[in-house]
Amino acid sequence: MNKILYMFFVVAAMSSCASSYNVQGTSSVSALDGSKLYLKALKGGEVKNIDSCDVVHGDFHFAGLLDTVRMANLFMGDESIMPVVLEEGDITIKIDNASQSVSGTPLNDSLYKFIDKHNQLSNRMNELSHRQSQMLLDGIDEEEIDRKLSAEANAIAAEEDELVTKFVINNFDNVLGPGVFMMITSQYRFPVLTPQIEDIMSKATDHFKNDPYVKDYYKTAQENEARMNGMAESATQPQPDTMASPQPATPLTNVPEK
Repeated sequence: MNKILYMFFVVAAMSSCASSYNVQGTSSVSALDGSKLYLKALKGGEVKNIDSCDVVHGDFHFAGLLDTVRMANLFMGDESIMPVVLEEGDITIKIDNASQSVSGTPLNDSLYKFIDKHNQLSNRMNELSHRQSQMLLDGIDEEEIDRKLSAEANAIAAEEDELVTKFVINNFDNVLGPGVFMMITSQYRFPVLTPQIEDIMSKATDHFKNDPYVKDYYKTAQENEARMNGMAESATQPQPDTMASPQPATPLTNVPEK
């Protein structure tokens, strides 16, 4: 009897030490209603399902035990919608056609302040193409348009570079640093070294460098760089920055359409 009581208290103590996540979501996007959503995260180099639920009348809910704080993504089928940090506490997700947000816990609040600023840069970049069309209709010389808008595009790209770099550096030792590094570098066609990445890695802590994704990406990027440098003199190939550069300030959230 004493042994049974002892085991009961051990199990109860272990359960009380385990943290849990609780995600309550709402959506006004018709494409999501009636769909199954998934929480997926990178584990052992593979994207794996963590949890799933159905969207019923615009509401959805995830809950479970948490062995460690984890950066995950909300998916509908194979289409990623938005990132979310699974951490202890009550997490709120709101999705509509205009915006997507996660709030209620410290890391999610920090992440979405960053994403809001990043999306503002994306909107400013997208606005340049509309201005280009209007300027052409107004009869402005094409060279003048290119000169003006190129300068503005470069300024926005520089702002995005600074925003991302500072955010990753400030979060080297929690899941946000490696998570945002993954979000940004996954936009490249293959792992490459850029001045931004070199700057980040030159300042990185051991915790950040040893993150599995960061470690593998940086190693592969260095190998790719060495190969392309070796081919540069003997072949007329596009340089890495033209083959693998993402558009500046690419949106980090997405609303799927059926």
